Amino acid sequence: MQIDPAAARSMQSAVRRSPWLLLLSTLLELTEGKGELVRHAERSWASATFSGTRHNVVLSFTGVDAVSAGEALIDALPDHEFAIPRQLVADANVIAVEHTALPQPHLQLEIELLLLEDC
Repeated sequence: MQIDPAAARSMQSAVRRSPWLLLLSTLLELTEGKGELVRHAERSWASATFSGTRHNVVLSFTGVDAVSAGEALIDALPDHEFAIPRQLVADANVIAVEHTALPQPHLQLEIELLLLEDC
């Protein structure tokens, strides 16, 4: 599944309560258009002082160029500055990697992100 980043930004006002669309759009931009969304799940999260959402995203990369883009995402994710209005990405981690070579190179990443509401 591909999400057009321009369309995602134009829909931003419609998803003010949940930043999932802009988050997914940003992740897919980081894949250089070579990653495909397999799954996204969101659940509420709260601590004594903060509230937000935890997102679990699975991305798939098929082919040599796509796998290279996925590996670049792994490198870039920890330091990437997300620009999501009223949200702070407090944590972004690759929690699972599945790499296969045959019949063609394939990489699947499971990413977990914690977004905190920024008042």
